[in-house]
Amino acid sequence: MKRRAAAVHLSMLAVIVTCVGVSLTIGRTGLSVADLTDLLIGDGSARDRLVFDWRAPRALAAPVFGACLGVSGVIFQSLTRNALGSPDVIGLNSGAYTGVIVVLMVGGSGFGAVAVGAVVGSIVAALAVFVFAYRGGLAGFRLIIVGIAVSAILASFNHWFSVRADLDESMRAAIWGAGSLNGMTWTPLASVTAIALVLACTLGPLAHAMRAFELGEETAASLGVHVERMKLSMIVVGVVFTAIVTAVAGPIAFVSLAAPQIAKRLTRNPSLSITGSALVGAAVLAIGDLTAQHLLGDVSPPVGAVTVTLGGIYLIWLLLRE
Repeated sequence: MKRRAAAVHLSMLAVIVTCVGVSLTIGRTGLSVADLTDLLIGDGSARDRLVFDWRAPRALAAPVFGACLGVSGVIFQSLTRNALGSPDVIGLNSGAYTGVIVVLMVGGSGFGAVAVGAVVGSIVAALAVFVFAYRGGLAGFRLIIVGIAVSAILASFNHWFSVRADLDESMRAAIWGAGSLNGMTWTPLASVTAIALVLACTLGPLAHAMRAFELGEETAASLGVHVERMKLSMIVVGVVFTAIVTAVAGPIAFVSLAAPQIAKRLTRNPSLSITGSALVGAAVLAIGDLTAQHLLGDVSPPVGAVTVTLGGIYLIWLLLRE
């Protein structure tokens, strides 16, 4: 690892730890450093344990979910060889939203039903994009164009539902669709973390394939990479990384889009980095959630609104630059 990349990674870790610490301690009901120390050694009061159990899941979910989105983003951008090739651009978030809407339309309720609907919706959207984009191979630019088209179709259905559905169902879908970490608890955080750790075991072979793809598909094939099989594996892993976050927190836009490119520019590395993208994604979402909670006065918007605002500015800059 280059010295600059190592310095950037350590800086991102410092930002993440700082954001988690501030999230636990800021505000009238926050914990002091001494309170946190007592809790870690098992001597905290009942009040401190209650506050910790209330705040810690959200404080930890932001970097964990951000890292998952960053990894998904770098996989799809490497696959498409395009800075716009992120899950939120090619329709996975719209698919998850549609899946949740379908669950609500058939009378489903509760966290489990919504999570299943989001995951299935993301997978179906990804399959649709893959089928329509495949022409004897999977070209990156074609994948993006087909993904934008599928996303537009799904978004049209989602908007139709919002004006035709029962008001309560429409409000439930809209709240979930905003992308929020409000009310995060240990159970969904533990589930996402466990699945992400299992998926992390696949990132070694994927990183090798990503580096080989940078030399061209023919060269990658001559190096022993099964090109189409590896592309399908990258799609599956990227979809699952996005789906597990979307199922729990809703579609949090632009983290997947921005994290790989920010990491690439910070490290000045010509290649996309899985580790760098994960750390930058974790830092971006941690900062965004902290902003949503405490830096906008009495207004506390969902973190998805903050990332959309920051991501929109980034997207304009990226389009002008590229």
